[in-house]
Amino acid sequence: MNRHDDIWIMAAQCPSRLGTVDVVTRFLKERRCYITEQQSFDDRLSGRFFIRTEFRPEEAGFDAAAFQAAFAERAAEFEMSSELTPPGRLMPVVIMVSKADHCLNDLLYRYRTGQLPIDIRAIVSNHPDLASLSEWHGIPYHHFPITAETKPEQEAQVWRVVEESGAELVILARYMQVLSSEMCARLSGRAINIHHSLLPGFKGARPYHQAYEKGVKLVGATAHYINDDLDEGPIITQGVEPVSHADYPEDLVAKGRDIECLTLARAVALHVERRVFLNASRTVVFER
Repeated sequence: MNRHDDIWIMAAQCPSRLGTVDVVTRFLKERRCYITEQQSFDDRLSGRFFIRTEFRPEEAGFDAAAFQAAFAERAAEFEMSSELTPPGRLMPVVIMVSKADHCLNDLLYRYRTGQLPIDIRAIVSNHPDLASLSEWHGIPYHHFPITAETKPEQEAQVWRVVEESGAELVILARYMQVLSSEMCARLSGRAINIHHSLLPGFKGARPYHQAYEKGVKLVGATAHYINDDLDEGPIITQGVEPVSHADYPEDLVAKGRDIECLTLARAVALHVERRVFLNASRTVVFER
């Protein structure tokens, strides 16, 4: 049996107040639940408290609905909201992609081998190029071309796929289109994007070639929740890789792709394991 097969996850947050840890741990003890892992953080600037607990029920017949109702009643005086995730649950996701396939390939491999607890319900693209890859994995592929004039209609098609698939997370795996303000609002807190992180900031076409011309010494990537400010949403993970004068533009591109894959996969794993909490424009991330 996998060590996670009987482990439940409770993620909760509330205003900072005396007794916030106790209300969780005491309740679990009373319900005969053994805590296997717990992390908490009190943000003194925002006045918010965050806690994530993994636990194992010690008695058979664990009733999740009754557990949640009883805990909500107990935690009401703390204004504490919580989420309960059962053992082995795979989060339903939709992946959006354009032509670059490195991040999609990486996610599909981790999905196929069980490294990521996700259930990929559909892949959406504004190009037909990766349809065969999706077909090989037995995942529905939706090709929705887009122009400036058809953007509202195209996003309506995308949203229909998200809703009908029951996706709780949308992963932008190098989807090279800017989402509208309306779409960003609909997907707030449930869509993760990946992009290169280079200093100085190189925008537009061929960023790695621009970086080569400036002689950068680091390439990197940032995974973040989307918002209405392009590439400025709350950050989940970042990764960097050193480069030198001996690395040519194609070397920077290759290293950049590798770090993009790793950074995105790590962000997705943290999200689906309920390790990420939104805290205004920032995140609280309880690392593994």
